[in-house]
Amino acid sequence: MSNVPHLPVLRLGRSYESLDKLEIKDHRTGEVKAVVSSINAGILRKDFRKLGVARAALKKFTVAQLVAMSAKAGEFFLNGTLPLGDKGHTQSADEYVATLSSTSGLPHVMVRRNMTKIHYALTHLDVILNGLSRGLDMRIIDRGFGEQFGTKLSFFPTCEALGLVMPSNSPAVNSLWLPAIALKTPVVIKPGRDEPWTPFRLIQAFIAAGVPSEAFGFYPTDHEGAGEILKSCGRALIFGDKNTMAQYANNPAIQLHGPGWSKILIGDDCIENWRDYIDVIAGAISDNGGRSCINASAVVVPKYAAEIADALAQKLGPIQPTRNDDPNARLSGFANVKMADFIDAQIEDGLKTPGATDATAKYRGGPRKVEFEGGVYLRPTIVHCESFAHPLSNKEFLCPYASVVQCPQSEMLGKIGYSLAVSAITKDAKFIGELEAFGEIDRLNIGPISTMAISWDQPHEGNMFEFLWKRRSIERAW
Repeated sequence: MSNVPHLPVLRLGRSYESLDKLEIKDHRTGEVKAVVSSINAGILRKDFRKLGVARAALKKFTVAQLVAMSAKAGEFFLNGTLPLGDKGHTQSADEYVATLSSTSGLPHVMVRRNMTKIHYALTHLDVILNGLSRGLDMRIIDRGFGEQFGTKLSFFPTCEALGLVMPSNSPAVNSLWLPAIALKTPVVIKPGRDEPWTPFRLIQAFIAAGVPSEAFGFYPTDHEGAGEILKSCGRALIFGDKNTMAQYANNPAIQLHGPGWSKILIGDDCIENWRDYIDVIAGAISDNGGRSCINASAVVVPKYAAEIADALAQKLGPIQPTRNDDPNARLSGFANVKMADFIDAQIEDGLKTPGATDATAKYRGGPRKVEFEGGVYLRPTIVHCESFAHPLSNKEFLCPYASVVQCPQSEMLGKIGYSLAVSAITKDAKFIGELEAFGEIDRLNIGPISTMAISWDQPHEGNMFEFLWKRRSIERAW
């Protein structure tokens, strides 16, 4: 048995070792943690002819049975020792935490929080599906038709499989596809280049819980292969930057998960008490190392912008890298050092434009980009922008970053643009009504609630049930 695990391609449940392999390395030491087989688009096209077999494997079970299996998978994922590749290696939960941390830069405490989120999603799928389907009796999905609420109902699947082009930034993004299995939809996963661990472990957990292995495709591949997944599965999710999102913006078969530009707004009626909300705002900016699309990247206030920026800078600016296993770790390292260089340069370039001040500079006591024990980190940055005209006022970066912008309450909704999540700290009924009617907010929190707070039965970005199943009219004579 080799000392380094080999993660094979899973061709709808069948392990396949390719001649083309990628090395996954420790972001600090360069030590190879695994080799991963990689395939081309030709193999994907060949396998996609068999997607019907994968769907048939799940169709044998009821939704209730698959929900129960998913709950078991959640326990295996959180606590179990599961196969790691095809060379006889296994991986305990603690080993998963340490390995993912070493290759992604996420400290152990953040990996465990992400694990807990995934576990919760898997063990509460009945609640999640009830919310996504608005209380649909899932036996109607099993039968194909039925009656509920005095209405005849029928649903049909929108695709043969759900394609997933995954990122490497945060393990919990995998929670988005978990309902697909209970909804009898196979998954075809292209893992993130630096984070194959979570999707592979989840697949092994599902298989250990009794879900047929044919329901899972694990396909490390290149750009062409990713395009084949997006084109051929019928439904797909993709994660990426603004340019990536623009390529697929008009394709309803592809659910886009790009920058969130999530924000915190404070209304006129609450601004005098701004000091009471600093802890909530700081957490929204920095939790999960600032790597989530629902991390707040802008704080919009009618006055006291400079004071609020300074208070946030005092709280976040002194944060420094720590050991990966430090339970109080707040920052994530960068597996891709070029990304850290790019972000640091983008911020510095933006600060050259008049009208913005790095409020954290005097509290950091050093550079933003630092090295620690062989890893590269970006320390938090709070920028006070004088207006939304400044290029740093509505930016999002893969680290704890936020602008603080002063803007009259009456102009806020006209300025903020699209926001995945908004926490509006206000009791003003008129302003709340305007927020509720504003179509550019996907998730709205009223009050001092972190943008990072989510409700699994209220998706903040896309409804997986409506994405995978479509209602149709039906009449039956017998």
